[in-house]
Amino acid sequence: MSSESHLEPVGPAAVRRGDNASRRHALSLPNILTYGRIAAVPAVVGCLFVGGDAWRWTALALFALAAITDFLDGYLARAWQQQSPLGRMLDPIADKLLVSACLLMLAADGTVHGWTLWAAMVILCREVLVSGLREFLAELRVSVPVTNLAKYKTTAQLVAVGFLLAGAAGDKVIPGVTAVGLGLLWFSAVLTLYTGYDYFKAGLRYVLEDPVE
Repeated sequence: MSSESHLEPVGPAAVRRGDNASRRHALSLPNILTYGRIAAVPAVVGCLFVGGDAWRWTALALFALAAITDFLDGYLARAWQQQSPLGRMLDPIADKLLVSACLLMLAADGTVHGWTLWAAMVILCREVLVSGLREFLAELRVSVPVTNLAKYKTTAQLVAVGFLLAGAAGDKVIPGVTAVGLGLLWFSAVLTLYTGYDYFKAGLRYVLEDPVE
């Protein structure tokens, strides 16, 4: 199914219902898990900044816990019927913050280097592009739900970053961990590029519409 079918105008009544749902579920467990994923970002960055194998493993453990919440918050929200616009907004933001911050730190410490920097750059630039598109479409009251392929993209990114966080410390336990992570980063970059193009193509008709006088 094309992503275009996922971009639908949202009327005022739907917006009001969404506001009520957001207030009602602001402190629901799924949203709390999302808040926790956002809070994990500075903790993971801090561990990488300190450096050393012990802190590297700590960063990986925190990252893994945060990545698990990416699955749990959506699953619980659907299972308990606690989905809300707040959760739908924060969920992809939390993922982007976690992945982007880790990629910047991994580039800074040399784990991501050489040509692989292009894979990281593709991921970061795509996220900026899609975020800008979402902001523009939000002004037109057009919803942009996350597609299944975009979810697979996020999973691929999280797995790749997990291997890279282990990095040199992981190579001491299982040789080749970093190489696997770099390969997975390229794979996730391809998925990232495709889903970014898919979103942009789906939203292009709204961008090119003549303004109503």
